[in-house]
Amino acid sequence: MKKVGILGGTFNPPHIGHLIMANEALHAVGLDEVRFMPNYIAPHKEVYGADAAQRLEMTRLATQGHKQFCVEDFEISQGGVSYTFDTMKAMIQREPETAFYFIIGGDSIEGLPTWHRIDELAQMVRFIGIRRPGYLHESVYPVLLIDSPELHLSSTMLRERVTAQGTIRFLVPEKVEAFIREERLYGPKHDD
Repeated sequence: MKKVGILGGTFNPPHIGHLIMANEALHAVGLDEVRFMPNYIAPHKEVYGADAAQRLEMTRLATQGHKQFCVEDFEISQGGVSYTFDTMKAMIQREPETAFYFIIGGDSIEGLPTWHRIDELAQMVRFIGIRRPGYLHESVYPVLLIDSPELHLSSTMLRERVTAQGTIRFLVPEKVEAFIREERLYGPKHDD
């Protein structure tokens, strides 16, 4: 059975922390591939600064060059609020011979009980949780915990940096940084 990791999120913008999480999960669990899946509308987050098509393109640019990374556009193409349960149910129907693993950060583990139809979702996928300092990583749902180098990096911080005309060099892949500048996302165009 093919083992596929799904890393969902807004990817607004995608950054090296996302790539490191995916790579650590890929190797720790022996996944065949990791699919980065930008959501259309996140149930718990307001998305601003980049539209769905731009976030999808930035995610494609971020994952280029890694043969085991790809982009899954399922939630963007579906539109509407992106619930993991609905998405994974459809993907399992589409690929019944695939074992899906859903990759989440340590900060999300404690919030699993609030996820839409979590009891059913936990029967459909296996969760891979990335340990993070300051979190208990405890859940009534089964989560395979793995270690990963810790980066205090968030998409919010990167958007704020761009708005303040600060540098994001080395924090996002070069092609993503170039796209942000070309599209004038998150604030004024600037030079380092």
